[in-house]
Amino acid sequence: MAKTSKATTPIKMDIELAEDRSVDVDGYTIEFVTIKQDHDLAPMLASLPGGLCHCPHWGVLTKGRMTVTYPDRVEVIEAGDAFYMPPGHTPAATAGSEFVLFSPADLLAETEAAIMKAMQSSAH
Repeated sequence: MAKTSKATTPIKMDIELAEDRSVDVDGYTIEFVTIKQDHDLAPMLASLPGGLCHCPHWGVLTKGRMTVTYPDRVEVIEAGDAFYMPPGHTPAATAGSEFVLFSPADLLAETEAAIMKAMQSSAH
């Protein structure tokens, strides 16, 4: 059985907005995310088709609150909720939120590349 924990998963990114610990397991990325500042990823996803994340995610929010916007609705995820985000969304989270996220590694890599590009552009 493949497994990981927050304590054993390497830090992939640690910036002012969030800490992301992630590992790839059998084609899926498992992430332990801690949100440090309120933020909305919509501006960072703007370069993707329709300005939306097209990667599905499954997860559990252990602390805090997330708001996920779809073209036709808004969903609120609260501490203790297990969730599924189908493709076509933009997420936002409050400071102090923590969640575990499971995503197809290849689709997540495309989304992360767009986010990193947007972050680099805004830093200049």
